[in-house]
Formats: sequence, structure tokens, C-alpha cells
Amino acid sequence: MYFILYICWKEKEYRFMEIAKITIHDIAKTLNIDSSTVSRALNDSPRVTTKTKKRILDKARELGYQPNLMASNLRKRKSNTIGVIVPRISRHYFSSVIAGIEEMAYEHGYNVIISQSLEQLEREQKITNALLANRVDGVLISVSMETNNHDHLTRLKENGTQFLFFDRHREIDGINSVVIDDFQGGFDATEHLISKGCRVIAHFSGPKELKIYQNRLRGYRAVLEKYKIKYRPELVISSRLMEDDGKESAKKILSLPVKVDGVFAANDISAIGAMKYFKKKGIMIPKDIAMVGFSNEPVSEVIEPSLTTIDQPGFEIGSKATELLLKQIKDGNNSKKSKTTMLKSTLIERDSSKK
Repeated sequence: MYFILYICWKEKEYRFMEIAKITIHDIAKTLNIDSSTVSRALNDSPRVTTKTKKRILDKARELGYQPNLMASNLRKRKSNTIGVIVPRISRHYFSSVIAGIEEMAYEHGYNVIISQSLEQLEREQKITNALLANRVDGVLISVSMETNNHDHLTRLKENGTQFLFFDRHREIDGINSVVIDDFQGGFDATEHLISKGCRVIAHFSGPKELKIYQNRLRGYRAVLEKYKIKYRPELVISSRLMEDDGKESAKKILSLPVKVDGVFAANDISAIGAMKYFKKKGIMIPKDIAMVGFSNEPVSEVIEPSLTTIDQPGFEIGSKATELLLKQIKDGNNSKKSKTTMLKSTLIERDSSKK
């Protein structure tokens, strides 16, 4: 049963009227035929003649019949639905990934359930359990900054639910990932600063447990080694990379005994927080300190000065991750080895590094 609201304006009276949901039995009774014949016709069975099939379909449309997809999916043990877990939907990068996921899923007849962890492990665990309870066919996940264990993800695997990481990932045997080349992105960002004359370069890193930040840091260190510049651990500051973290990181590097002349931040948001603090303190960008961010958020182009950044192909990542997940759903994934699909990033030079 479902309900509609009936409003009588004259009497200022509100009444709920109960309307029966149309079933195949109602169609069968109206046409005076077996409900099994109606069911076969609605499922396009060749056992029903074209004439009878048309008669049934016309009557179903006339009565407003809606199929019970949930019951149908339970019978087929397939929901044609995938779950997606992102840290924050508000981030342009993740919204562009979601666009790629939805486009590929739509082309293959799949629905998408989108959830955000808000960078909280407990929330991510609850979402994972909810997706399992809703019998999704597969899950795409970019883990939160708090995800320091993967028991909840292992349960997906044990349950036989196909899943795949994109962007941020954990190392689980047999679980595949779609990422960008974070090492190369970190390398390009740092080398760009060196090409502009910077020699004392700070790095704002994310949580060290996450591979993407480990790899961006490795890229940073590899460039310093290439140009024979001493690595200083005090110049690497880890945080959750929010705007306030960028401000706090800026304070820390200004308190150091060495004069920092460049900053490579592992995301744009922390870079922008630092830029605001530097400007407040009268430090000129890029003359005094050159800046490079990561992810190419829309705000990075309009802030003053505009922020040099590493662009990530979000739509392509979402599309590729979905393509591979749907292949796993169709063929299964019994491999004990993990496979990583890596896409390229691009450095976009703007005013924050034009010394």
C-alpha cells in the first residue's frame, strides 16, 4: 500500500487516502487471464503471443503498474547497483570522479549509491555495512584519512562483494586500484619549484599511513636527491590538509631557523590556507615564497595570486574504476595479486610560482 494526501481547501481539511498498489494479479483479474501469463508477458517471454503481450502491456500502463524491482533483484541475486564511498562530495576532484562513475554505470544499466565518509573511519565502516545490507553488486571506495585498518573492507571481500579502490587506497591482497601517478606528481611539483630558483622547499603532506601521500613525499624527496639538495625532515609537515591546517603549517615554517622559499602542498586547500596566512604577514607570493598545490580545485584558478597545481583527471579515474569494477562483477576476481591502474597527472603553471 502507499498513501496520497487529499486536501480539501474549502473545509481546510487534510485527509490521507489509501490507494492499493497495482499488482500482476490485478492486471490478470481485469483481463480474466492467469497471473502467470501476465508475469511472462511483463518479462517479455516468448511463451506469450505478441497479441496477448500487447494487451497485457497496454493494460499495465493504463492501470499504472510499477514492477517490484527489489523482489526481482532478490530472485536474480543481482541488484544492478554499485556503492561509492568518497571522503567529501564537496571537493571538486571527487565530484568529477563521481561524474565519471555515473556516466560509465549508466551506460551499462547500473544505478549508483553515493555516500561520503567525511574523513571518518567510523562513518566509513557504517556505510560499508549499509551497502552490504543493501546487497549492492560492487563498491568503489576512496578511503578516509582516518582509515588505519581495513577490517570492514575485508568483510566485503569475505562476503563475495566485488570492490575496488580509487585515489586513496589500502594494500589488500587481490584488491585492485585506480590511481594517478602520485610519485610523478610530487616529483613534477617539486622540480618546478627548483626550476624557479627555490632551494629550501617545504612539503605539506597528508597522513603518512596513506599511500598517495607517501608517494607524493617520495616524489619530493627524489627531486631533492636529483639536484643534490639536503633533505630536512623539519620541512615536511603532516596534517589533514584542511585550510586551517595550511595556516598552521605556514606558521611552523616561518618559525624555522632556515628561510623557506618554496612550498609544495599535497592538496590545493592547505596551499590556499598557507597563502592567506603568508599574505596576512606581508610575505609576497611568489617573490618571497613560491607555491604549488595538488588537485586543481576550481578556487585555485581564481585566488590571488592564482595557484600553480597538479591536475588530476577525475572523470577519467571514475570512468576507468567503474569499467574495471563492472568487469569484476561480470567475470569475478579470484586473483591473489593486486593490480594498480595508473593515470597521468599534469602540472598547470599559474602566478603563485612565476618568480
